[in-house]
Amino acid sequence: MGTEPMSAEGRTPDRKLIVDTRGHVLLMGLNRPEKRNAFDLGLYRELSAAYGELHRNPELRCGVLYARGDHFTAGLDLPEWADCFSKGQFPELPENGLDPLGLDPDRQVGKPVVMAVQGICLTIGLELLLACDIRVAADTVRFGQIEIKRGIYPVGGATVRLFQEVGWGNAMRYLLTGDEIDAKEAFRLGLVQEVTPPGACLETAIEIAQTVSKQAPLGVAASLKSSRLARSLGDQAAIDRLLPDLMPLMTSRDVREGLASFLERREARFKGI
Repeated sequence: MGTEPMSAEGRTPDRKLIVDTRGHVLLMGLNRPEKRNAFDLGLYRELSAAYGELHRNPELRCGVLYARGDHFTAGLDLPEWADCFSKGQFPELPENGLDPLGLDPDRQVGKPVVMAVQGICLTIGLELLLACDIRVAADTVRFGQIEIKRGIYPVGGATVRLFQEVGWGNAMRYLLTGDEIDAKEAFRLGLVQEVTPPGACLETAIEIAQTVSKQAPLGVAASLKSSRLARSLGDQAAIDRLLPDLMPLMTSRDVREGLASFLERREARFKGI
């Protein structure tokens, strides 16, 4: 893998996802711009495999999810998904793949993912945003959870996570109307953490991911785990694990390096051990 995202002209025709690295950051780029990056089953499975690589590879510390072209995604390629949904199933994932939507606790990526989004971002795109940890949007973005306009409803996490993010009334405002959310409103609601000019959202997301990747990997993983525990099982469940989960970290080399860097007034060089 190279150090820069592949150009649209250089894309491999049979790869629906561009996977690349920049230092300790894994870049995952949706690569169906001619289809507005609509999610067919192949793209979903390739993204699952990339999340698995991010999770398992000790050299990778943070992910960035983005899309080639003018739009993040037009949503699901619904005819391809209809059979799975009719059977009450999500698509079968690769053996080493993880759940990009983070709904399966046993197949959830254990490292942070930053998402960069531009243009239209519909249905599964907004649900992937809700599953990511930090979100950057171009000021051109238009979010929409529009399943109700197709006779169905969101099953990728929006009905669970959107009200946690923006409050009940705000969530219902958009879940029950299918109306669009522009960048300004998304920032006001807290759906995104930064809004950038067009063309700048990916680099901003990479900069954030690189900052994350400079921190102690064990501490980052523990912070993410604790926050997710509070979100899924409640505050007390997370509080009960705070000190027990800190104890193993106290014997790590990274803790010694963190202290040494503080005393020596230099940037720490963490190894994740």
